[in-house]
Amino acid sequence: MPVKNNLSNFKTLKEFFANHQAKIPDRIYNSELEVYNSVKDEDSLRNAAVLIPITRDTNDINSHVILTVRSPNLKSHAGQISLPGGTREDLDADDIATALRESEEEIGLSPSAVEIIGRLGSLALPSGFLVKPIVGVVDQGLIYNPQQEEVADIFQVPLDLILDISAYKNSQVEFAGVNRTILELQYENYRIWGATAAILYHLAFEIFKSRN
Repeated sequence: MPVKNNLSNFKTLKEFFANHQAKIPDRIYNSELEVYNSVKDEDSLRNAAVLIPITRDTNDINSHVILTVRSPNLKSHAGQISLPGGTREDLDADDIATALRESEEEIGLSPSAVEIIGRLGSLALPSGFLVKPIVGVVDQGLIYNPQQEEVADIFQVPLDLILDISAYKNSQVEFAGVNRTILELQYENYRIWGATAAILYHLAFEIFKSRN
């Protein structure tokens, strides 16, 4: 892990959610990302939730966001970068329960190890899901165990990069026979794009707005 630079991003993140706990977040929207804006009827979508696990800042080590690489053997989104999460089930009390259950299943993260600090607005996907991102803080140095059938790799991206809105670039992808604009973020050999990049960019933009 890299040596720590400063506490500003993690402290700002915590302060942002402390100040917005009672606020119902708006749906994630980006005027350039038509592929996500085109879904109007949210009632027709299946509810899902993802966890944005952020490692706690220490005096020595910067915060990171934990991401996964989906298995190349999956039928959908094979090999893509994702946040741990999945479809809400009847046994889940709420979106937080969904995000925590799926995170434990996918990467072996115990719900008791997560401090939930807030949530972002929902993101409507053209694949038929309404995704609710939940933000949680975890300790440094936890051991993660990927579910072999779904997760090929677990890695961590510096929070400083995730919150740098200038690091996100527009890219094109074909969907339903039409070229669509998406966001992508490059970290080492990992290309973070699609819904994951859209969620993380929204987080970065909300933090950016809170500072200005």
